[in-house]
Amino acid sequence: MHGPVQAGWLLVTLCAATGAYCLLRMRSRIEEQRRTAGGEALMGFAMALMAVPAAVVSPPRWVWLAYAAVFGAAALRALWSARTGRHHLHHLIGAFAMVYMSVAMTMTPMAHAGHGSSGAPVLTGVFLVYFAVYVLRSGTRLAPARTAAAPAGPPPVPLGWADRPELALACRLSMGMGMLAMLLTL
Repeated sequence: MHGPVQAGWLLVTLCAATGAYCLLRMRSRIEEQRRTAGGEALMGFAMALMAVPAAVVSPPRWVWLAYAAVFGAAALRALWSARTGRHHLHHLIGAFAMVYMSVAMTMTPMAHAGHGSSGAPVLTGVFLVYFAVYVLRSGTRLAPARTAAAPAGPPPVPLGWADRPELALACRLSMGMGMLAMLLTL
């Protein structure tokens, strides 16, 4: 990632922490949550590695090709999973964005070091709009809603850290913000 080194390290930290929490979510009692958490952990850790400032390390071309291959496979898996749920379409778009950024870095390796731009401006713009809308929408869903009086009956069963839906949404929100930052520096 090019840009200020401090911003790069903050993005690395954000994405790595998100990936770590997604690994924790893989211990959930809910099978669907475990499956999506694995893909999100992969995305979080890969984004953290991709965001390492270019001043620290400039990966060779084969690294970007490996990223493209891994996220190409992730895109195919998300496409297959999209048959059962709309949420997987977001994973498909995220995986495709990672493939796009990896291919852009393969085509213009010096762009990672900040010596030029890479990627198609129109496609980058489409991804930027998508992730900006996604971040804004996710952020509004995290805002507390007005609630009516608590229903009568037994208190709800406390959820473990792996089953907290608001933390899963915050995880997705932070990855969306990270994707925006990475696309802006492309």
